[in-house]
Amino acid sequence: MSASLIYDLAPIGSIVAWSDGSPRPPERHKKKLSAWQTRNSQGRLIRKEGKRGVGTTSLTPCFTLHEGDLGANGVIAIRIHRTFSLDSGLTFKVVERPALGSVRVFDRPGANAELVHLADNRQAAAEWLTRHGYPHAVLEEVTADEVAADHIEGRTAA
Repeated sequence: MSASLIYDLAPIGSIVAWSDGSPRPPERHKKKLSAWQTRNSQGRLIRKEGKRGVGTTSLTPCFTLHEGDLGANGVIAIRIHRTFSLDSGLTFKVVERPALGSVRVFDRPGANAELVHLADNRQAAAEWLTRHGYPHAVLEEVTADEVAADHIEGRTAA
């Protein structure tokens, strides 16, 4: 599916894969494999941003995926995020949607909120918040209405 369909249909918290359609190079070709992995991977959908302006420049809508974390001994040193505009030439696929009853933890309220954690339930989300300190966090439960809308509108994982 296209980037615009991911933006329109995939719920925040979904696992989304992207690909340029090229075959994976052999392991022995380290540089080619690294470049391929940049254009063919997956991550969790953490933010959708609408059209916005910076000075006289207009930025197109986009979405951001959390691809992974780098660190050691439970300390995250670097978070890897990938942001895609709606005119991206890559192919996207929803691998997994957030489960019914899971709770999204956003860093702040409002349109620019970013998903920082997806918990199994409200209690797990509250426990996670006590350890990670987001003072303006917002909790949002994945509801049956949201899951049902995906099935009724044909928005199952493609």
